Amino acid sequence: MQACDNLRVVHVSLRVACDRVKKERDLKVIKLADEACRKIGIREPRIGVASLNPHSGENGLFGRKEIDEIIPAVEEARTAGFHAEGPIPPDTLSSRAKGWQYDIVVAMYHDQGHIPLKVVGFNWDESGKRWNSVSGVNITLGLPIIRSSVDHGTAFDQAGKGTATAESLLDAIEYGVKLAENNSGSYMEGKL
Repeated sequence: MQACDNLRVVHVSLRVACDRVKKERDLKVIKLADEACRKIGIREPRIGVASLNPHSGENGLFGRKEIDEIIPAVEEARTAGFHAEGPIPPDTLSSRAKGWQYDIVVAMYHDQGHIPLKVVGFNWDESGKRWNSVSGVNITLGLPIIRSSVDHGTAFDQAGKGTATAESLLDAIEYGVKLAENNSGSYMEGKL
């Protein structure tokens, strides 16, 4: 999961995305998204599930993954009590999540979720030739331990230059604390 401000996203890489968009896997990721939100203190997570194809497939015109896999997964998740909606075209889903319609987004692949997140958290100042903000958190879901980290990588290119900020690190620590405070057992009892 990546997070910046109130925008949270889970995803897989593009190379494997098309093959992994299966009902069972989509259900598993919806469950992980719900559990992650509960572990940071969101009691009833609202989950927006992205489509794989443009315009949610246009009723099969651009592909059938929405019809054959994503819609059945969302319907089963809703039957199990999850507050999931989708498939939603990803070009509007992130804006809706940033506007608080959803607590988390299930993206179908990396760039579908990561680009909007970095547009929110990474802010370049052309006049000063520097980043004004580099925020965002990377959290590995499904582990028996809490793992949160900065979302921008090692930033070795900034080492020793006095240009790096602690913003992303502080965000990662804050998420780690939230996860620790709310990680007092399984939130999934009775679901899926």
